Amino acid sequence: MAGGRIPKSTSEPMFSGFTKIVEERIRKAQRNGEFENLAGSGKPLALEEDRHIAEELRLSHKILKNADCLPPEVELKKEIERTEDLLRGMEETAEKYRILKKLNFLIMKLNATRSGSIEFEVPQRYSAMLADRFESGNKNEREE
Repeated sequence: MAGGRIPKSTSEPMFSGFTKIVEERIRKAQRNGEFENLAGSGKPLALEEDRHIAEELRLSHKILKNADCLPPEVELKKEIERTEDLLRGMEETAEKYRILKKLNFLIMKLNATRSGSIEFEVPQRYSAMLADRFESGNKNEREE
């Protein structure tokens, strides 16, 4: 709670009295040390893996997952993660760029399956790495 103040919202006038009471109780609890030594303090939250799935679909998703029948989008995400892990340990070789092309193809495929805003698309990596490589190549040519 930065600054000890809850951000204003459009409903602030309606809840301003409620907000003041809540803020005062939180400050009082802080002064009394009620937030110190809580169980799990300093540890990461144990977030559910399926928190992005609508509540009414979670059971069916869990059943499909346990039966190893995940939606294609989830399978693509897993394959993208495996490919990224593989790339992390590789040196700059032709093989790395071949796998990078595969990664970008998988990302394009994933982005094509999504309906919605472009804001949620996964960015491709191949073009940025090629640009970096060409840029470093041009620097070497200029230095010679």
